[in-house]
Amino acid sequence: MNFSEVFKQSNQLCKVSPDGKYLATCVQYRLVVRDVKTLQILQLYTCLDQVVHMEWSSDSLFVLCAMYKRGLVQVWSLEQPDWYCKIDEGSIGLVSSRWSPDGRHILNTTEFHVSVKSPGVRDGCYMALAERRDCRDYVSVFVCEDWHLLRHFETETQDMAGVEWSPNSCVLAVWDSCLEYKVLLYSLDGRLLSTYSAYEWSLGIKSLAWSPSSQFLAIGSYDEKVRILNHITWKKLTELDHPATISNTKAVMYKEVERRPGVGSDNLSIQQHITMGSTLFNTQSKYVICPLPVQLPVIKPDLDRANPKIGVSSMAFSSDNRYLATKNDSMASVVWVWDIQRLGLLAVLEQTSAVRCFQWDPRRPRLALCTGNAKLYLWSPAGCVSVTVPAEGGFQVLSLSWHCSGDSLILVGKDQLCLCYMETDNHDD
Repeated sequence: MNFSEVFKQSNQLCKVSPDGKYLATCVQYRLVVRDVKTLQILQLYTCLDQVVHMEWSSDSLFVLCAMYKRGLVQVWSLEQPDWYCKIDEGSIGLVSSRWSPDGRHILNTTEFHVSVKSPGVRDGCYMALAERRDCRDYVSVFVCEDWHLLRHFETETQDMAGVEWSPNSCVLAVWDSCLEYKVLLYSLDGRLLSTYSAYEWSLGIKSLAWSPSSQFLAIGSYDEKVRILNHITWKKLTELDHPATISNTKAVMYKEVERRPGVGSDNLSIQQHITMGSTLFNTQSKYVICPLPVQLPVIKPDLDRANPKIGVSSMAFSSDNRYLATKNDSMASVVWVWDIQRLGLLAVLEQTSAVRCFQWDPRRPRLALCTGNAKLYLWSPAGCVSVTVPAEGGFQVLSLSWHCSGDSLILVGKDQLCLCYMETDNHDD
């Protein structure tokens, strides 16, 4: 495992192009495009203001930079560096901007008349637009090839929270606000396939995730449970709980243990202190396997405050559909890994700090996570590992993302980033 030098970035705007060849980063009002292998700067663009959103086109030829406060969008070309496009929404305001699947159209959401919840795009074929008019929720499905309206229908929701296509573009999931536990599943022609409600007076939905094969739909809720629906009957296949005490003998409990290297400071010169720097005094950590049962740390949420820290907020299926990773906010330092084949708990990772982000390797069953310190954590069926990022200046990993090849990771700090290069085995490729 090797690490690159660190580079500047702002607002954690760092994205690899869809073809995996380029790395785009924003530094205040500048857009920097690098070769992802050599990290050499290929293009440098200057925007009209500080960029708050950046996105690649699907063909990796253009980069969109949005400045919401000024209602501006600028588009830059890799093939023609001197060309650019500017879109000014003016007084109607701008709340979001994104590419259409064909990479030649831009979808801007403004604050003018229609309240658009979120556009959901899948496979470059269809776009689902959720909107609210006259206290009613609607979904419009467009064909992206020529943008004609395919279907427009009202949904049976009180206040729609979001829409999400299944990966095969056959089913559209629509769910209600956090006050209602309701998921509606529609076919492409607008036909209601199923309505799932957990139980009467239930706590609402906090997160939702499709499996890559579209066979499973995971629903995370404020009652600290995950319910998995199957794609045949759209009924509940199983219910995954997040108990404070782990007693399942089939699960492996990994706990991060820290130790700070002891050094006799009296025997070190000032120059040695400067030279050895932060790498010497970085807290080292490793995972230990704990015998069961184990009591997990639980944060009691303040239910009188808005957005209490409770419920399943993060879920992600592995690329092979074999595993599901979840995080329950009342146990913020714990990641749960479930075996979907046997519908049971496989591993529990207890960190020393709250988990900020986790993401699966797009090619292998390998999970990467970070907790806001100078370490990268990896889980696979073979076990867990903790790696210190050897960057000077106290680099803290606040978020991470995999390269599409699975051979490297982008580690993002407050105002810096670096790349972590993984060792690859030929038999995995």
